[in-house]
Amino acid sequence: MSSNLDRKNRWTFSVGTLGRDMVYILISMFLVNYLIDLQLDSKVFAAVSTLILAARLFDAVMDFVMGSIVDNTRSRWGHYKPWIFAGMLASGVFTILLFTDLGLSGAGFVIVFAGIYLMWGLSWTMNDIPYWSLMPALTLDQKERERISARAKIFATIGTFAVVVAIVPFVEALTPRVGMSRSWLLFAVIVVAVMTFFQSVTLLGTKEPDLVVEQDKVSAREVFQVVAKNDQLLWTAVAMVCFMTGYLTLSSFGVKYFEHIYGNKDMFSPFGAVMGVGMILGYVLFPVLRARMSRRTLYTLATALVVTGYVIFFFAPPNILIVGVAALLLFFGTAVIIVLMLVFISDTIDYGHWKLGRRNTALTFALQPFISKVGAALGTMIVAMTAIATGLNQLTDDQLDGYILGASDQLTFKLIMMGLPLVLTLVGYGIYRWKYRIDEAFHAQILADLSERGQLIDEAVESSKEA
Repeated sequence: MSSNLDRKNRWTFSVGTLGRDMVYILISMFLVNYLIDLQLDSKVFAAVSTLILAARLFDAVMDFVMGSIVDNTRSRWGHYKPWIFAGMLASGVFTILLFTDLGLSGAGFVIVFAGIYLMWGLSWTMNDIPYWSLMPALTLDQKERERISARAKIFATIGTFAVVVAIVPFVEALTPRVGMSRSWLLFAVIVVAVMTFFQSVTLLGTKEPDLVVEQDKVSAREVFQVVAKNDQLLWTAVAMVCFMTGYLTLSSFGVKYFEHIYGNKDMFSPFGAVMGVGMILGYVLFPVLRARMSRRTLYTLATALVVTGYVIFFFAPPNILIVGVAALLLFFGTAVIIVLMLVFISDTIDYGHWKLGRRNTALTFALQPFISKVGAALGTMIVAMTAIATGLNQLTDDQLDGYILGASDQLTFKLIMMGLPLVLTLVGYGIYRWKYRIDEAFHAQILADLSERGQLIDEAVESSKEA
């Protein structure tokens, strides 16, 4: 039975994802479209795209450093909240700066943009690592973690697809009045304000219970050993990198697909709405499906839906009904897999504690944003290189309006947008089936062993059993 604290934490933690994911999707999916709209020189555009990839990979490595810092933090507000607050403020400032026209061009634009982007990534890490690390620190119970994860992802999806649906009509409506660059900036300011509000709900409303016996701080030498020696975490990471790279590649192509293959970019907004409905349904129905089947069976079902969606999307004519069916299947399955990946990582925290003798929540959970950043970086680079190869970044506004790619370019575009993610999804699923072994029975044994060793608070273990 869930306690009042569990129910309150479920809501106050979960709503914090709404604005966060609005900011993240603005940067990860639409920043490259903003850069294309700036009509940068090909060399400048290629340099900026390469630096984005490099900055994201550097920032991804820094996730582990941030995880160590969070685990070593001791404050009256706990391990996580001080960093969530600081990261929220800093990432909001740098988000606005990324969409601010500073009047630069050429090498000056590249250098300043790269610096701001790098600082955005580091400040986002400052918020992201402690935020998601807070989730497994709220409960030891697998089912409760699934409930929190699913609810958090519902709010995250609402935020994500609010941006997906609104951004194109918002920018197009304001561009004639204030200019293209200023319209993007205004949208960024609104998104940052929403993030600040909902993150404040999490900071003020969520209470972290005492679950574990306090342990010594992690030394610098132990940081990467914690990850390297946790085999279940590493296999989960490999499977998740494959899946997220494919998913974020597809997402990053969205606007340009409807503009230059479908032939009507205005259809991206209704498509985005269908995507959002599919993912919200996946998150809402996740607990219902889990009550009727094992994680393994559910992962198999979700993978089948995703693959079917990719195949239909690839062969679909420019018909919103057919494309919509593909999106509904694809993103329903994607939502289920994302929640599963999140709880897999949560359980590897307990596994690492059991295997290595110490608990490193934030350091372990650093792998989750690391994976998302690597996937987003690769997706952005793939879109940028495709734009350069097809000459999309060199077309003027007048030329872009109504421009349809030739047959060979369309085939290449669709193979990369849909074929590559399909293959990566299957590879990730195969790795999970081959290597992941923390099922419900094994997890219960892990908690029992940790309790017997005196490494968990007994009341927390009993509470997880009752739940």
